[in-house]
Amino acid sequence: MDIVLILLSYVVKYYTYALIIYILMSWVPSIQQSSFGQLLGRICEPYLEPFRKIIPPIGMIDISPIVAIFVLNIALRGIVSLVYLF
Repeated sequence: MDIVLILLSYVVKYYTYALIIYILMSWVPSIQQSSFGQLLGRICEPYLEPFRKIIPPIGMIDISPIVAIFVLNIALRGIVSLVYLF
């Protein structure tokens, strides 16, 4: 079971990195329109979309990705806690 938790933590860590790269790429539209940017968009947008519906941008700043990363890490910690509880 530990190997599954380790694998899950790596998946969450790399997905978090992908989200951060995707967020930074939004500042440079030409990079976001590249094939790599479109690939990250297909990976990240389905997860970010519900947060963007709930949390509106503040001015020109979209804080929903920060909340999405926070929720992702809290969910991982919750799963790890539940596994070690049982």
